[in-house]
Amino acid sequence: MKRKILFVLLSFFVFFQTNAQCAMCRAVLENEEGQEIAKGINDGIVYLMAIPYILVAGIGFLIYKKFNKPKKSSL
Repeated sequence: MKRKILFVLLSFFVFFQTNAQCAMCRAVLENEEGQEIAKGINDGIVYLMAIPYILVAGIGFLIYKKFNKPKKSSL
């Protein structure tokens, strides 16, 4: 039980450490002149986020289609 609590606490602190941006990305995004670059970075993040969801949905759909084939009635 102590190991589980220790693991949760350590992973919680590691999460906060990895939640930061790199210095160059932050400097570009905070700059008023780099709004086009910021829009490009945001679009890239959306594309990177959407691709895994689309792949998982496609695989889920294929599995659904495979296991839910209509049963043939024998006359």
